[in-house]
Amino acid sequence: MYKIMIVEDDDKIAAILGGYLDKYGYEPVRVTDYRNVKQAFVELAPHLAILDINLPQFDGFYWCRQIRTISNVPILFLSARVGEMDQVMAIENGGDDYITKPFHLEVVMAKIKSTLRRAYGEYASVQQTMTDMIDMEGLTLDRSKGTLEWNGRRTDLSRNEAKLAEVLMRQAGHIATREQLLEALWDDVTFVDDNTLTVNVTRVRRKLEEIGIDRAIDTVRGQGYRLLVTWRDAP
Repeated sequence: MYKIMIVEDDDKIAAILGGYLDKYGYEPVRVTDYRNVKQAFVELAPHLAILDINLPQFDGFYWCRQIRTISNVPILFLSARVGEMDQVMAIENGGDDYITKPFHLEVVMAKIKSTLRRAYGEYASVQQTMTDMIDMEGLTLDRSKGTLEWNGRRTDLSRNEAKLAEVLMRQAGHIATREQLLEALWDDVTFVDDNTLTVNVTRVRRKLEEIGIDRAIDTVRGQGYRLLVTWRDAP
């Protein structure tokens, strides 16, 4: 189930949109603390965010820029502003699409489905297979060379470390389950157990520390691990 974060100060619009998302099998979560949208994003770890532009405290453009410092999660703007410059600013500030009010719910749902498909579905899979390079907020994994690089610093990875780094980077900000990670390590020859996974995750943590990224992998008890996209805040 995809989690959709809604940042909309109109209660009626937020309720209608949330109800429609729930009806189609999504998990809508509304944020109403408009002073701490970035923190809410980190805590909720949504798969997609919907931002209004006219918000109390800071506008949606500001919060989109803030989110972009830690995540590439898709962001859709929802606004009553119909000017071309507003739409240009939405894209330039990191948005993926722009929907004007009043809107048709079917159009909103179509855009959400299309955006999620590009980010996580079959279109994303095709794009991922076209390159050995995986980039997440400036952290680059070269699968062909087995290297991890950030901010001009590079470290070599073992085969297993590279496999784990790939899974964690593709799901940055979200939980990579132990089952997913074990499956990435397993092959027809080598048996992999929980202890092997724990050891290799610890090694990936150390490799990240070598290139200047500390405390990047969060252990989610009973579930797996999550790569916290916090290094963009580092100097």
